[in-house]
Amino acid sequence: MKFVESKVISLSTLYLTLIIVTLFFSCKEKDANAIGSNEAIISNENTFEFTNELIKETSPYLLEHAHNPVNWKPWGDSAFEQAKTNNKLIVLSIGYSSCHWCHVMEQESFEDKRIAQLMNENFVSIKVDREERPDIDIVYQTALELVSGSGGWPLNVIALPDGKPVYLGTYHDKNSWQSVLKKFSFEYKNNPENLEEYALMLTKGIQNVNENSVGSTIKSVNKRLLDASVIELSEIWDNEWGGNLGNQKFVMPSELNFLIDYMVITNDSRVKKHIKKTLDKIQLGGIHDQIGGGFFRYSTDANWTVPHFEKMLYDNAQILSLYSKAYRVFKNPAYKNVIQKTLNFLSTEMKDDHGGYISAIDADIEGEEGKYYLWKIDELKNLLNEDFELFSKFYTIDNNGRKSEQKYLPTRNRSLKEFAKNNSLSTAKLQMKISNWNHLLSEARKNRMTPKKDDKIITSWNALLVQGFVDAYLALGNKEDLEKAKNTFSFLIKTCYKDHTLAHTFKEKSKLTDVFLEDYAFMIQSALSLYKVTFDTYYLNIAQELSQKVLVNYNLEKSGLFKYSTSNELISKIIRTDDGVMPSANAIMAKNLLELGHINYDTSLLEKSSTMASLVGSKFLQSPQNFGNWGVLYLNDLYPYFEVVVVGDNAKPLVNKLNSYYMPNMMLLGSSEKSDLPLLTNRYVEGETYIYLCQDNTCKMPFQTIDNVLTQFRDLGYFGIE
Repeated sequence: MKFVESKVISLSTLYLTLIIVTLFFSCKEKDANAIGSNEAIISNENTFEFTNELIKETSPYLLEHAHNPVNWKPWGDSAFEQAKTNNKLIVLSIGYSSCHWCHVMEQESFEDKRIAQLMNENFVSIKVDREERPDIDIVYQTALELVSGSGGWPLNVIALPDGKPVYLGTYHDKNSWQSVLKKFSFEYKNNPENLEEYALMLTKGIQNVNENSVGSTIKSVNKRLLDASVIELSEIWDNEWGGNLGNQKFVMPSELNFLIDYMVITNDSRVKKHIKKTLDKIQLGGIHDQIGGGFFRYSTDANWTVPHFEKMLYDNAQILSLYSKAYRVFKNPAYKNVIQKTLNFLSTEMKDDHGGYISAIDADIEGEEGKYYLWKIDELKNLLNEDFELFSKFYTIDNNGRKSEQKYLPTRNRSLKEFAKNNSLSTAKLQMKISNWNHLLSEARKNRMTPKKDDKIITSWNALLVQGFVDAYLALGNKEDLEKAKNTFSFLIKTCYKDHTLAHTFKEKSKLTDVFLEDYAFMIQSALSLYKVTFDTYYLNIAQELSQKVLVNYNLEKSGLFKYSTSNELISKIIRTDDGVMPSANAIMAKNLLELGHINYDTSLLEKSSTMASLVGSKFLQSPQNFGNWGVLYLNDLYPYFEVVVVGDNAKPLVNKLNSYYMPNMMLLGSSEKSDLPLLTNRYVEGETYIYLCQDNTCKMPFQTIDNVLTQFRDLGYFGIE
């Protein structure tokens, strides 16, 4: 973001004395704990010295701060009115329940009575759960990136009574936080005009960043430029350990999804090698919970060994989709194992009693990160007995872990087949041993204190999981995975789409009504995916209904894209086009409109999708690793895009068989009966089942066997079907 970097210089040098050094012990995506007020309450178990307004909230993160001595308030009009009435600065602290350094700062500063007194006397203090209000987090993270070049959590902001920021930082120890509070309290009382001038400039910078979500120049992406962007992307690949170069590594599903599509279409051997190495190394590493399944947030080293130990629903949902797609392409049994273990983890550890899936599992126990997942040698020997030596070799116990603490995390460095051969074991016998080992350790872990869970249910994250379940069904063909997708989607409609109004979160007694573009985009995507595999037009109707709401309520005529929120309460509107930890909601909406346009042969939707993609072209070419979902759309545009329609009594098994292959640039629809949908109309012949290969609603003569279809694709020369 060169625009941002240049803006930082002009802003940060203007009032350097106001921007005290920001400390960066922040969560790249992690944890929290805290609460406060001056009124005692009595619970069944505890008498609390302090209780603040957060006690009325339902967010676990906010409730953790409800008994801090800080007089925390939830985000809302009353907090800002109090700041304006009393002419006080605002302290805005943003975090989330599984953020390690959020917990640390709460314990060090927000539970300290002297710090609390300083905050209560001079500031109005607001706590925000970024998972409930991602829009607030986006605005102030943008400001933090402007003044420091990077972001993180906890995000601590000092702002004017109208919300314009004058200071932003992440984790502070108690002494530095106290210094920041005193400095800005003094400045506001003695030099308010300086702070107001700086706040205005910084706010304009935030607004400019959002206005530049669209490239400064609209540059169309052609095949040559697309190929060049992949070559540019390859320059940051880690050729030894997979993923991108760096001392910390995230899985990056959006980027890898694009590269898989590109590889399948173009048969690019270098991309293929990178994808396989990356996926192989990830599933062998410590970022993958080898014992209990599921994936941790990110790796703190370059070789995927030592993770930050929180588990987030959106990570696991996307990684489930990623390995499901990869299994359809490569048919690697190790990927199948990842899918199955992740599904089991989600069902046993993240499923809520109501039918949805919770948002996160904490990393810490009693202030120690990873304690639940790490093992001492003596513990392993007592559990495994004579199998300890073989277990240690398989899970490389002597080569990893926190040796200074004598605690170890099971990881692997070779495939099951290779290990079995090197140790004179049959693959079947080794699999039995692994199953037994994992069962023993899983049962032993249950006797430990378990990590806290953030039990709020987030619509957009659950919608991503619906997509993950559908992708797992396409990969493995297990009907129970399709049922999970249908049941989760049904839960979301029942609890988060009441009176045709979508909500961002669900929790019993929750009053939240905020909703964001990502909620609509991912719900529409999952509805379309369910329609394509079930043939049930109920899901198509939901997708069309939600899409119409987006087109009416979120469309920005001036930019051609969709805004993040319909609210006007923040200091800047938000237009996001890049992939962050989740896919770009704008890119997913463009893909949704593309599919709906083809299904209904609605050229206005196709044109809208194409326009959106063209607007982001220059951004993609500058930074392809951050715009992977747009890359998929460029592939859809630059290479032939097919509608494959299967109609007839035998449509379901034929569609299921076709779905066992992964073919990008193809939308597969089916129907076992007559249909009035434009792509399906007049194609049903009683007693027969036909497969139509179409482009822009123009079809070749129909086939009756899948082999004919696959031959057609292979003859086209760019589908790398294994």
